[in-house]
Amino acid sequence: MTPPKNRKTKVLLTGATGYIGGRLLKPLEEAGYALRCMARRPQHLEPRVAATTEIIQGDVFDVDSLRAAMTGIDIAYYLVHSLGNKKGWQAMDRQAARNFSNVAREMGVKRIIYLGGLGEDLALSEHLSSRQEVGEILRHSGVLTIELRASIVIGSESLSFEMIRALVNRLPVMLMPKWIRQKAQPIAIEDVVEYLLQSIDLKLEGSDHFEIGGADQVSYLEIMKEYAAQRGMRRYFIPVPVLTPHLSSLWLGLVTPLYARVGRKLIESVVHDTVVHDKRALTVFDIQPRGMKEAIARALINEDREIAMTRWSDAMSTQGAQPNWGGVKFGSRNIDSRTAQVAASPSTAFAPIRRLGGDTGWYYANFLWRLRGFLDLLAGGVGMRRGRRDPDNLQVGDVVDFWRVEAFEPDRLLRFSAEMKMPGRAWLQYEVDDKYGGSTIRQTAIFDPVGLSGLLYWYLLFPLHKLIFAGMLRGIVYRAEKR
Repeated sequence: MTPPKNRKTKVLLTGATGYIGGRLLKPLEEAGYALRCMARRPQHLEPRVAATTEIIQGDVFDVDSLRAAMTGIDIAYYLVHSLGNKKGWQAMDRQAARNFSNVAREMGVKRIIYLGGLGEDLALSEHLSSRQEVGEILRHSGVLTIELRASIVIGSESLSFEMIRALVNRLPVMLMPKWIRQKAQPIAIEDVVEYLLQSIDLKLEGSDHFEIGGADQVSYLEIMKEYAAQRGMRRYFIPVPVLTPHLSSLWLGLVTPLYARVGRKLIESVVHDTVVHDKRALTVFDIQPRGMKEAIARALINEDREIAMTRWSDAMSTQGAQPNWGGVKFGSRNIDSRTAQVAASPSTAFAPIRRLGGDTGWYYANFLWRLRGFLDLLAGGVGMRRGRRDPDNLQVGDVVDFWRVEAFEPDRLLRFSAEMKMPGRAWLQYEVDDKYGGSTIRQTAIFDPVGLSGLLYWYLLFPLHKLIFAGMLRGIVYRAEKR
């Protein structure tokens, strides 16, 4: 990891609400830079940053806001894109890059650092050609620019990894078109972050681009097989000659609806090999990239956290209209989240939350909770018989009926992980914040389905879950205000 620096170097980070920028945020803070984050919606960043990090409202299409964001800045990270837009996204990316580079030159920024995409012979790939066009605009701006070109990024909740994860998890038999054997050079997210960090102090005489990749050149099919092997899944891959990238992108949109907008643009680029030809990065940077197996293993470790540090779907540029039935989807997980305002302090609002379960019950439809526990017993599970250790206090590791406390911060956070029998993994989380002279309670139910049975479980039971969770939240609010 890059050693700590003094706070004289002023760094601007764009895209901090996205996947790559979000992963870069904490290392920049820990390295001691004077960090400023630019975001269209600063409120999305406020809970994530350190007290020393400045947040400024800005947009790459608003030149005046760019000037304010770049005032006094030495290093500027450009980690934004317009892939989430349906039409004209290439032109938007082009204009955004021009705005950014022009203002950087005007404000005296010393260096721009940009993460683009690997690939050659890009005539058929609008996505990759646009990413490299943005890099060219930045490198010819008059500001010293380092462009890093990467293939698939392997990390929990990255778009590339989640596409592979969703396909392998959901489809025991997959039709594999010829292009699935195209070569890629997947790189671990930790290595991408380290390349971005070391780019700050890299000695260069002028702008340049570097191709970065992991230790292995493998096909998309090999990546899927390795993922399945590490998850202990048996999957069958059947080659077919007629599934073009366009048809494949339509099929992807059906199988994994979350990617219908962004994923189609990306999958049309897989007809090209995305491997490193120029190996200068291995000598210029002090980094020895991980191989594919280690990258996937590390991603799976992080995946076991119910919500990873950042998600590619957090980025505003990738959000389309969210469905209002079935919960919001992050990666392959299904999430039902709701909030309520309480006319009480956080400690008072949190009190009924920490008493959930056991003899207190769940504040709504307790007979349905008991029925679920009985069905769990019939299926060989733990049921509701375990109760809880203490009716008023909790600590991490405590059992609460068929849940277990995974995280607990007094008066602020409680997260349960489910231990009942189900085709997937589930969590129930409560967060309490001081707001508007009272408190805000956020209740979030997360379900990570396994296979088609997991999806059926979620969608068939969602109307009932929606009723129960909404009733629980009302019950918590009632008890908090009654106190």
